[in-house]
Amino acid sequence: MSSCIWRALVSGAFLLIASGAYGQAAQTTSPAQTNSNAQPGSGQSQGAANTPAPSQGASSGQTSANGTIPLDTITVTATMTDESVIDAMGGVSTVTESQLSTVQPQLFSEVLQDVPGVTTQDALSDPMQSINIRGMQDFGRVNVLVDGARQDYEISGHNAQGSFYLDPEFICGIDIVRGPISNIYGSGAIGGVASFRTCGVNDVLLPDENYGALEHIGYGSNGAGLVESLSGAARMGPAADVYGQFVFRNPTSYDEGSGALVPYTGSQLAGGLAKINFRPAEGQQISGTAMYQNYAFDNLSVVNAGPLWANDAQTTQFTLGYTVQRPDIPWLDFSLKGYSQSTRNDQTVQSFAQDPTDSEVYEALGVVPGDSLYDQIHTYGFDVHDTARFSTAMLDHAVTFGGDGAWDFVTTQDNAGGYISAFTPSGQRSLTGAFVQDDIHYSTWLRVLGALRYDNYSLSGGGFASGGSHLSPKITVGVTPIRGFEIYGTYAQGYRAPSLSETLINGVHPYPAFDILPNPDLSPEVATDVEGGVNLKYDNIIRPGDTLRVKADAYLNKVQNYIDFSPVGAPYLVSAIPGVPSSICTAEPFLCFPITSYQYVNVGEAQISGVELEGTYDWGGGYVTVSGTHIDGKDVTSPSLPLYTVPPDRISGTLGLRFLDNKLVVGTRLTLVNASQYFPTGDEAGTYLVPTAGYALVDLFGSYKYNDDISANLTVKNLLNKDYIQYLNLLPNPGIQVLGSITVRFASK
Repeated sequence: MSSCIWRALVSGAFLLIASGAYGQAAQTTSPAQTNSNAQPGSGQSQGAANTPAPSQGASSGQTSANGTIPLDTITVTATMTDESVIDAMGGVSTVTESQLSTVQPQLFSEVLQDVPGVTTQDALSDPMQSINIRGMQDFGRVNVLVDGARQDYEISGHNAQGSFYLDPEFICGIDIVRGPISNIYGSGAIGGVASFRTCGVNDVLLPDENYGALEHIGYGSNGAGLVESLSGAARMGPAADVYGQFVFRNPTSYDEGSGALVPYTGSQLAGGLAKINFRPAEGQQISGTAMYQNYAFDNLSVVNAGPLWANDAQTTQFTLGYTVQRPDIPWLDFSLKGYSQSTRNDQTVQSFAQDPTDSEVYEALGVVPGDSLYDQIHTYGFDVHDTARFSTAMLDHAVTFGGDGAWDFVTTQDNAGGYISAFTPSGQRSLTGAFVQDDIHYSTWLRVLGALRYDNYSLSGGGFASGGSHLSPKITVGVTPIRGFEIYGTYAQGYRAPSLSETLINGVHPYPAFDILPNPDLSPEVATDVEGGVNLKYDNIIRPGDTLRVKADAYLNKVQNYIDFSPVGAPYLVSAIPGVPSSICTAEPFLCFPITSYQYVNVGEAQISGVELEGTYDWGGGYVTVSGTHIDGKDVTSPSLPLYTVPPDRISGTLGLRFLDNKLVVGTRLTLVNASQYFPTGDEAGTYLVPTAGYALVDLFGSYKYNDDISANLTVKNLLNKDYIQYLNLLPNPGIQVLGSITVRFASK
């Protein structure tokens, strides 16, 4: 299947690129000419000019309601200065609200599969999600931001080791930066950045409206269940505006493609979002947001094993920001933001009946139904920066400088076996940094982007402490030999401090009962990334008004001191009977088997390379998109052993057609995924990360926008009822699902 995927990818790339050879180039804008107060994660509509409200009532499809395509959307995530995605010199992508409404996702994996280089790991029996960028995930290797606030939650287990809770109904835009090229944007992002923008006033009200409400309600078959979102917004003249949103979702357990029920895959969410923006003077804005989510669900300790637990997961987030930007003061584009983010999961043992054998481990420790535990992380942080725009001789500059900090406080308490306290230990960690970046333009054919970031960290807990610092440079050079065609090259470094769990974990695995050891001597990971790419941007190619946008890049990311979970020390005997202590091995060794202890260690160097393609052609009456990903990754110290977090090759394409003056949009999406890599027998990942077969998914979608106030969506996922498991997941994915929704808006001037 791999050769078929790459023949399709190369053919699509050739057709897209060849089409552009006959087009006219679109205009570009220098940083000295661009001055916007949209800040990363501010909660404002980034690129609002390209995404007119009401977003949830907009026509579905890969393009926005006004005909622009996602690659033209404005982003600030990569450089903290606003630029369109197609102009970004690196692996940058965006997901618009219209794409979200097309897919009607329950999890972000359903929409991020269209973004090259990005996949997710989902527990499916737990609503938490983890993002993987270019084979990097877990413990903050991908910096996940919601309105600029870090999501640093992690719990050690057989799922992802770094995750977040967030319902797609709260989100109206996603920016993705692949690789450590955004090294000014927070500590640790050696894999990349995923920045989520929650919905706001501009996603409910048109520019000339003062107050209104938006009701979005949907229902789906095969476990998708009911989702309801009610939003309200008001503008108090030009000085202030407010926004509020309530979301309820109630999915149930679903059937896989073979028809078998996948138990404990349902949950219930109730959450709310509130925002206020106050503008005390020209160019100034004070913004505050508050978001709360509560998830209730039941699951087992691991897939089909262990006690049945009742989970009550809650997230709370507050942000407060101040921005000032004056067109008449080019050196003033200032942003200051502080935030508090908390995630806590309370778990209570319900029963042992689902798996009496493996539950014997807990019963032997005296655990009874009703016993509980919890794990919680509080993150407090800030970000401050300013951009000064000026010219020297023939060079236009946009110099951004500032600093950021985040403090993680992890607390666990376990009265149901003690494993959470051992594997997700309590402690605290601080991450601070400072940066400077100069975005230089010379004429219309040369761009140079240089940046330097200083990081410092410290952590403590369990009687251990460690710390360190590093200076990370970045340089990107872009050349435009002909209008519409830009080629660029980048050298960048990123720095990731060890997490609390990697450093302080200390306990005995439930079964088999092997030791997991702390490692206070862990060295931070340092990523060195070299990549090059091409941006194509052409208009009026075959017919007036059509557009072609293509981004393609290749990269090599070497991670020194890569941290992995590895066996250490000499083998020893442990009991083969759940709940029976290993002391029996002295008298009855035939009841035991050998195993080694495990520890997070620096394995030397991990090397990840790959190529990515993302392109869109839009001719007004329809559009076609294609994206493709190929990644290779290995531990250089053991070349025969691939990195288990590297996903298989994938290509996806979408065809959409517009009718009835663009009110009706119908289309299909095809996703081809290759078989995953196979691990050598005995690899530590092999027990739980089962290799997956290749598969092809076909989705259908349609939307009808009656007017600005009424619209409807219909989506069919997994049309062929394919029985498959997404790589890194432990449970099968759903079979065919049919989802429908309607959006009704009331607004007044």
